[in-house]
Formats: sequence, structure tokens, C-alpha cells
Amino acid sequence: MINKLKLLYKKIHQKWNYDVHKTLLLNGKILSSLNNKKENIASLDEVEFQVFSQRGEDGVIQYIINKIEIPNKIFVEFGVETYTESNTRFLLMNNNWSGLVIDGSKKNIDFIKNDFIYWKYDITAIESFITKDNINNLISNYTTIEDIGLLSVDIDGNDYWIWQAIETIKPRIVICEYNSAFGAIEKVTVPYKENFIRRKEHYSELYFGASLAAFCDLADKKGYDFIGTTSAGVNAYFVRKDLSSPFKKYSSENGFNESDNRDSRGKKGELLFLRHSQRIKVINHLPIYNIATGQIEQIKSLNL
Repeated sequence: MINKLKLLYKKIHQKWNYDVHKTLLLNGKILSSLNNKKENIASLDEVEFQVFSQRGEDGVIQYIINKIEIPNKIFVEFGVETYTESNTRFLLMNNNWSGLVIDGSKKNIDFIKNDFIYWKYDITAIESFITKDNINNLISNYTTIEDIGLLSVDIDGNDYWIWQAIETIKPRIVICEYNSAFGAIEKVTVPYKENFIRRKEHYSELYFGASLAAFCDLADKKGYDFIGTTSAGVNAYFVRKDLSSPFKKYSSENGFNESDNRDSRGKKGELLFLRHSQRIKVINHLPIYNIATGQIEQIKSLNL
């Protein structure tokens, strides 16, 4: 009897989940159609909407892919957790892209492989802790196509170093989560540490990633233009220079948005709800790599 009830509950949940997805996709299609009619927007804020993304990333991505030609509709996204909230799920389901997703948790990858999307759409999920030494092999084992559509980097740690290390692909669009606590001007990142895990490096979970200026500097060196951030102050968007003419360009200073997230934690793991201006004080004794000087310094020595 208990097993029959469990099976019935599972079927009801699957049906509910599938119906919710259909509703979300329909709403997203309508919003995408409205976005595609917009020209000469003042900022990416104007095209934000959320279907499966954390904030307004779905809308921004739909806007960008409508403005440039993308012959190979392939994405690579890592740091996806269960992939229920991600930058590329709407691309997969709405636009029929194919892609590779990577996460370091076996539990998360098993969840993805048991989701209906895994048989219904062309997605490959790999369990791996990403380092600058293995990222190119992980990607090249999935695709030999260099000119893919989109790369999304969000591993809450070595993000700068991983993008710097990627050589096997030259995506037309790159999305990186930046750490707004590091400000808009200084080009800084956490020092590379192969086994960097955000929650273990500092209890606050505020010590991770790189500044927006660091990503903009790296993007320029790799042949990309910075076209803005979204209003929530989480992700930065870059388009390859040979394709970026339809978009307004920004510096890290005038394209910066403070993060709205208040997910900082205390020593016991409790949420502290620190606002943007309060965050850097909690981690200012920790080391930071200054890209301009090539030196590791203390955060408090910089003008952040």
C-alpha cells in the first residue's frame, strides 16, 4: 500500500512539474517575442525576464541571440547544481539548443539525469570538480566545435582562472557571475586554489570569484566586449568583438550594478542579510590577487 502511494505521488508530482514547465515556457515565449521587437535599449535591464534563471538572465540571453547569428546552437554551463535554476535551461527547452552542463556533485548530476529534460532534450550532464587543468578536456570530450553559441561560468570560486584557461572553444556569448563586493574599479580575483570551495574558504560565503573589472580586462584580452550587467548585480555579459556591433559597450565602472543578494552568513551558518556596503568589511583580512600588479595582497590594502 505504501509503495503504491509513493508511486501515485511520484506520478502526480511529475505531471504537476510538467504542467508548470509548459506554463513557464509559454510565458517566456511571449516575453521573448516582445524583447525581439526592442531596438536601441538603454541597458540590459529593459529586456530582463526570468523563467528558469536566477534573475533576469533568460530575457537578456533571448535578446542577445536575436541580435547576432549563431550557427552552432551549443552551450556549455558549469556550476549548475540541479539545473532547475540556470542560465541555459530556457535555451534548451525554448530554442532547442544542445549543451553540456557540469557540476561537482554526484547527487546533482543524478537529479539532472532523472529529470524529464534528460530524455526529451539534447543535454549532457557530467560530474566533475572543475580546475584549470581539466576544463579543456571536459569540453573537448563533449564537442570539437570551437565556435559555440554560449558559455556560462558560475562556480563561486576560480571563475576568473577557469575562463582564462579555456582554449578549446570561442563562444559567441560569455556570461560570468562577478563578485560585486569587490567593487567596480579594481581588477582582483581570489587567488587560484585547485580545491577552492566557497563555503569552506570563509564562513560568510562572501569570499569568491572576481571583480567585474577583472572579468572585463580578461574579456578584452580574449576578444570580447562587455555589454552590461543586469539590475540584480549578479552576472556580466560579453559578446565576441566580431559580433558586438548591435550592442552598447560599457566600462566596468559605468556598467556596474551592486548585487541585491543578501546571502551572507555568520560563523554558525545563520543568514546575516548584509547589504552591499557591509560585505567587504567581513572579508577584508583575506588575500586577493591584484591583476594589475600580479601580486597577492590583503583585501583591506585595496580601495574597495
